[in-house]
Amino acid sequence: MSDTHAQTVAFVRETALPPAPPPASEAGVVGWMRQNLFATWANSLLTVAAFYVIYLLLSGTLPWVLNGIWNTDSLAECRETLQGQVAACFSVLTERWHQLLFGFKYPPEFYWRPGIAFLLLFLAAAPVLFFDLPRKLLIFTAIYPFLAYWLIWGGTIWSPVFVALGIAAGYVVFERFGKQSFATGFFGGIAAAAVVWMLAGYITPMIAPEQPYLEAVQSRDMGGFMLNMILGVVCVSLSLPIGIALALGRQSSMPLIKWICVVFIEFIRGVPLITLLFVANVVLAYFLPPGTTFDLILRVIIMITMFASAYIAEVIRGGLAALPTGQYEAADSLGLDYPQAMRLIILPQALKISIPGIVNVAVGLFKDTTLVSVISMFDLVGMIRGPILASTEWNGVYWELFSFAAVLFFVVCYGISQYSQWLERRLATDHR
Repeated sequence: MSDTHAQTVAFVRETALPPAPPPASEAGVVGWMRQNLFATWANSLLTVAAFYVIYLLLSGTLPWVLNGIWNTDSLAECRETLQGQVAACFSVLTERWHQLLFGFKYPPEFYWRPGIAFLLLFLAAAPVLFFDLPRKLLIFTAIYPFLAYWLIWGGTIWSPVFVALGIAAGYVVFERFGKQSFATGFFGGIAAAAVVWMLAGYITPMIAPEQPYLEAVQSRDMGGFMLNMILGVVCVSLSLPIGIALALGRQSSMPLIKWICVVFIEFIRGVPLITLLFVANVVLAYFLPPGTTFDLILRVIIMITMFASAYIAEVIRGGLAALPTGQYEAADSLGLDYPQAMRLIILPQALKISIPGIVNVAVGLFKDTTLVSVISMFDLVGMIRGPILASTEWNGVYWELFSFAAVLFFVVCYGISQYSQWLERRLATDHR
């Protein structure tokens, strides 16, 4: 009786069963493909069609790239080597790489100077882009623009030194009087910088050595991808603070400042960049005194910076408008004045919201530096369209040259895009 009763009593486990492994069709590569590529019959058709298009592209492109020729001296010699086969003639890159990167007038013995300036750019930008690094590195960031100018252009080192001293004097005066009155500090800083620069015009010729440490290179000798990098880095760096100032000025309660910013932004945004470049190249000379020389690269930098600043101002204005009014009220409740509220509370949040738009403007600006080729400046595209394709050795080589240009611009623009995405994740404060 007891044995029969014991057999009818249910057994309850004291420990849980281990989880069973998922089916083979739901895990690993197979599971990922089922969920992402073949979830439905429509997705399956699109996946097959996409794979077919990729196959057609790769089957036509890879042989052309992998069978390319790298060691000939002309297009005719390259075609003789290929003997009717379809392949790229990359010899133009190995034979003209120095012109593509530095232009055809920059002295070859000085290539190391822009090379060092380019490497130092990463060291100077690191503490600005990655704010976990020691703040002491910002000292080199402040020195870098003047050092890079001296390396690339050469000449006496005292010219960039006095420019830096003028900016430092203006900053000291602004810090001293700006707390009492913004206008006094601002115009006093400009006056202090102007005085230092005027004195530099008399002092530099007396103390500069007859033989400078680095031989001077004229701006008309700049070219290639180096010119695109100079314009891109300088104009993006200058347009961001100017765009912030324009965005704040457009929201100012003072009518004169507000309408100056509004007219500037709307006028610049309503004019094509190519028109501004023609103004920098031709029209601007008519407003200068006779015999006055105004560096063409400086004129182009001014116009491109103005163009980008107007667009960045609108992007930042959108970020400011997106902030709830409670943030402004919180700054008022803490007793902060306008500069403190903007610096500590409002602008950090507005800039965080504006990151995608700012990066979009920066990427577009860097690609638009190729427009300087239409005003006879031999940047990367200008070198391809001008001296290289016009030569008898390489007349007819198009795909290889423009593909090389596309790769260079893609690497830079993709790097900027990836950094912006990392920065957005780094600054994310919501828990989604």
